[in-house]
Amino acid sequence: MCGVEIRHRGSEIVSIRGDDADPFSRGHICPKALALKDVHEDQDRLRRPVRREGDTWREISWDEALDETAKRLLAIQRAHGSEAVASYFGNPQVHSYSGLMGGARLLRALRSRNRYSATSVDQLPHHLVSWLLYGHQLMIPIPDLDRTQFLLVLGANPVVSNGSLMTAPDVAQRLKALRARGGRLVVVDPRRTETAALADTHLFVRPGSDALLLLALLQVIFAEGLAAPGRLTDSLVGLEALRTICDEWTPERVAGPTGIDAAHIRQLAREFAASPAAVCYGRMGVSTQAFGALSQWLIQLLNIVTGNLDREGGAMFTSPALDTRRSGVGFGTPGSFAKRKTRVRGLPEFSGEYPVAALAEEILTPGKDQIRGLVTAAGNPVLSTPNGSQLSAALPQLEFMVSIDFYINETTRHAHLILPPTFALERDHFDLVFHMLAIRNTVKYCEPLFPRQADQRHDWEICEGLASRLESLDPARRPPTLARLASRWLTPKRSIALGIRTGERGAGWNPLSGGLTLGRIAREPHGIDLGPLQPCLPQRLWSRDKRIELVPALLRDDLHRLAATFTDVPADTPRGSERMSLIGRRDLRTNNSWLHNSARLVKGPRRCTLRMSAADAAARALIDGQSVTVRSRTGAVTVALEVSDELMPGVVSLPHGWGHDRDGMRLCVASAHAGASINDLTDERYIDALCGNAALNGVPVTVTNATDQARM
Repeated sequence: MCGVEIRHRGSEIVSIRGDDADPFSRGHICPKALALKDVHEDQDRLRRPVRREGDTWREISWDEALDETAKRLLAIQRAHGSEAVASYFGNPQVHSYSGLMGGARLLRALRSRNRYSATSVDQLPHHLVSWLLYGHQLMIPIPDLDRTQFLLVLGANPVVSNGSLMTAPDVAQRLKALRARGGRLVVVDPRRTETAALADTHLFVRPGSDALLLLALLQVIFAEGLAAPGRLTDSLVGLEALRTICDEWTPERVAGPTGIDAAHIRQLAREFAASPAAVCYGRMGVSTQAFGALSQWLIQLLNIVTGNLDREGGAMFTSPALDTRRSGVGFGTPGSFAKRKTRVRGLPEFSGEYPVAALAEEILTPGKDQIRGLVTAAGNPVLSTPNGSQLSAALPQLEFMVSIDFYINETTRHAHLILPPTFALERDHFDLVFHMLAIRNTVKYCEPLFPRQADQRHDWEICEGLASRLESLDPARRPPTLARLASRWLTPKRSIALGIRTGERGAGWNPLSGGLTLGRIAREPHGIDLGPLQPCLPQRLWSRDKRIELVPALLRDDLHRLAATFTDVPADTPRGSERMSLIGRRDLRTNNSWLHNSARLVKGPRRCTLRMSAADAAARALIDGQSVTVRSRTGAVTVALEVSDELMPGVVSLPHGWGHDRDGMRLCVASAHAGASINDLTDERYIDALCGNAALNGVPVTVTNATDQARM
């Protein structure tokens, strides 16, 4: 979503800088934008299909690759049933509107309900809560960052991520502007992050205890008469029930488990409620824990009961030029929950997808509907899902695996065939998802910067090629004739053109109406400013009665699990000298595992280090820079120690996306800067039991001197 100006001489990229005329990003880009050149020119990037033959890879034609893929997938399903083939879509899929649409087409043709994605190691709690409260999984309220007077951040580091489920370029300057206009920034996090460094107040919180803190904030607000839902009061159901639920969760009760003094909790509640415009925002640290769904629910309730939902400066909803929630174009269904459960552990589906924490066991466990074939697209689950080592051991057991990807990485090295799509600069671009999550309504469309080579394929063309072959080989999969003809004509670009034209801001069928069309948007290369977020409730609610059920039974009942896990712990209870809580962290120069093959981004100081407080290091006789062994139930990694004053005692931090030391990869730069994978330590059994989302933060680990460990 950051405007980028690229100067080039033919096919050679000369420079990359921020677009000063972009009305949204205003010239800002982060270092990751420079890697566009590196990926585009990367000699390790695949441009033609390859087949694995023993330990080598051989290029083959597109027809041969697509034919073989369709035949082998269909053979598995005919022998073992439709569910024997599974799919996994990774995070990069969201950054390609055509990939999203093509992927949906392929999934329909596969006819398997064994679907997985990065959603359940990232934002599943957001979607579940939005579905339960507002009626649609994509009705996610966004902080009105440029107009708020009080921003409370839990488990998020937007200065590094530029917002996550909060599209906001140049967050650092926006946060400085918040404070300059007299507002307050409070960050609650087990680590003093780059965002916390800009804050008025930073409070350490023990990993996984955010729900307790949020309940206590609500308790104070109700007990002191500070609740003021405002104009949405008549649209709320269950306010008194919520008050009763919160009664018992006093600041004194939660002070021990959270590590935050009761007085600080009371002060925070009062300041938040007193602000003329406040918003609470929680992200990865809140979502990827054992009580992620509860925490995201309570964040919504805090905004609602203080009157900060759907209010300027609070938590608001976007009105993008193409709204998949309303147009039906794209992928956005309202949602569903627990219509089916996984075969082995009984984890619930959400919106047709199973939790990816179950993927490895569904491959390894014999029986009906055992996964025997796998399609991955734009994903690297060996590095991004819990207990990646287990998944890496499971993938070779598959009868067939195909990956839509342009790298031979930690996951795709196990594939039998790799089908490489074009890269971002070789295809057109429209942010189908991130406009729906932005702090301001804008729109932009970009044509491809470079022509693709004759033997390259776009992601949607690969998916379309596979889908059409599956339907040809199995006539029962063919859609009705009219639908088949429509899908051939309705390419991804035509789909977004239609969605924009017929949307709220569109021109409709009257070319003189002055509304938006894709053509008009394309003629404005810097983008078009559509204005700030506007109040839209209760009209935009997806619930039948246009009301918000504050206390869904599913979430209310999960409070019993919370109470059973966190008993009344005195504030001075020792945390134990051996076991520590592991959390992840983000880095401005990395983006998951995507960009570690960019030399300009991995150079400089080593970033894959285990950070630990000085007190914890001293207690273990560890010193800065030495190698340490971090061990959990699932495995162990060796990594350099970095002693830091940013970690609260009892907590250690390792970044996500590293671990490029597997055999069979073809990532020369990444392999030379391998690091260690945090997901060799995370646990597929450690999940949010309510929804199945992976609990990647708060993992119990021990840390020892690697030299001593080797002697044992």
